Amino acid sequence: MTPYFRILKWEGRKPLNLLLRRPPMSDAIKHECGIALIRLRKPLEHYHQRYGTPFYGLQKLFLLMEKQHNRGQDGAGVATIKLDPDPGLNYIDRERSTDKQAIQKIFGKIQKGYEDALRQEPKRKSDAAWLKEHVPFLGELLMGHLRYATYGRDSLENCHPRRRLNNFITRNLVVAGNFNMTNVDELFELLVTIGQHPKERSDTMTVLEKIGHFLDVENDRQLHIHRQLGYADKQITPLIGQKMDLRQVLVNSAVDFDGGYALAGMVGHGDAFVLRDPNGIRPAFWYADDELVAVASERPAIQTAFALRTEDVRELTPATH
Repeated sequence: MTPYFRILKWEGRKPLNLLLRRPPMSDAIKHECGIALIRLRKPLEHYHQRYGTPFYGLQKLFLLMEKQHNRGQDGAGVATIKLDPDPGLNYIDRERSTDKQAIQKIFGKIQKGYEDALRQEPKRKSDAAWLKEHVPFLGELLMGHLRYATYGRDSLENCHPRRRLNNFITRNLVVAGNFNMTNVDELFELLVTIGQHPKERSDTMTVLEKIGHFLDVENDRQLHIHRQLGYADKQITPLIGQKMDLRQVLVNSAVDFDGGYALAGMVGHGDAFVLRDPNGIRPAFWYADDELVAVASERPAIQTAFALRTEDVRELTPATH
C-alpha cells in the first residue's frame, strides 16, 4: 500500500516535517512506546532573551516525556542535533537508560554536562553561542523516546533513539518510534537483497537501515547531479541538505512497511520527519508556531508542555489527494 502524506515544510533553515496521516481511531489508546520531537525554529539566543534560558527546548522535551512517562516502563532515550556545526564539533548527542527513573537519570546527566562546562568557564553562562558549542545536548533539534517493550530484552541496546552515523552530515540518521512491524523477516531479507549485512532482526534496526539505505541513495543522486554541474565536493554537502527529497526517501522506505507505526526521525543537517502507518494504529499529535514544531504520542502532553487549548493541538488525520 502506498501511504498518503501531508508535508509541512518551512523555507530556509526550517525543517521538513513529513507526516503520514490516518483515518480516525476507534480503539482506545493502549500503553505503548511514546515519542516526542521538537524542532526549534529560531536561534538559541532567541529563547535565552525571551524565556531567560537557551535550554528552553530541553525543558520542553523533558515535559513532553514526563507527561508520557506511562509509556516508558522499560526505558527512555534522548537525542539532539546542533545545526550548522563547525567540523570537529560533536553535534549529535544521545543518552539512553533502563533505570526505573530513566527520564530523571538522562536529564540529570544532561544537567551535569552543563555544570561541567560552566566549571571551566563560569562567566559564559549567559553566552548562548558558547554554550551551544560546549554543552552536550544543547541543540535545535530534539527527540525523546519512552520504551514499552514489544521486542527483545529490556536492555540499553534496545532503547531508542537508534542512530546510523556517518562523517557526511546529510547521511546521519536518528530514529525513534512507537511501532510493531508484522513483516520483520521480509524487511530483513530486503536489506540482505540490496547488499546489506544487518546485525540484528529487530523491527527497529530494519526500519532504521531501510530508511538509511534510501537516504544514501538520495545523497548519491544529489552528489552525481552536482558533480556534473561542476561543483567541488566541499560545496556539494550543503547543497545536498538544501535539495534533498526527503519525502521520496520516506515514500521509498515505507512502501514495504506492514504494521502499526509512528516514527520520528532526524537527519544530521537538520531535517526532521514523523511518519505514520496508513491504518492509524499508533497515535501522534502535533503543534506548530513561529518558534517551534512539536510532536508527541499524546495530545495532553503537548497541551501541558506549551499551555495550549485542545483545539491548538492537531491529530494526524487523513490527507486529501
